[in-house]
Amino acid sequence: MSVELNHTIVAAHDKKASAQFLADLLGLEVAPQFGPFIPVQVPNGVTLDYMETVDEITPQHYAFLVSEDDFDAIFARVRAAGLAYWADPYHRRPGEINHNDGGRGTYFDDPNGHKLEILTRPYGSGGD
Repeated sequence: MSVELNHTIVAAHDKKASAQFLADLLGLEVAPQFGPFIPVQVPNGVTLDYMETVDEITPQHYAFLVSEDDFDAIFARVRAAGLAYWADPYHRRPGEINHNDGGRGTYFDDPNGHKLEILTRPYGSGGD
């Protein structure tokens, strides 16, 4: 049996702006609206479908495994945007990146409070 994550729904107060925020930082494209969703597809085929809500949003965590070169480009865009970033998911190490498993990683928030992470090595893959 083959099981793959195909898409997930991301709650947003402004779905168009939120999808564009993610796409701009990750260097991706926003796809045309599909039903009530504004999709952003990542290269492995998973789509984040932004859906607008007026309700309170419970922040979720979205982690993106990227190459070393992509990390540099994305991290530069995070810094250029003036976003706060942390080396840990608890926001205890502000203005730092981590070197978990011999790679690099950092966390930052989207406009809805969702916790975004970029990392160059999967957790548990070895290294330091």
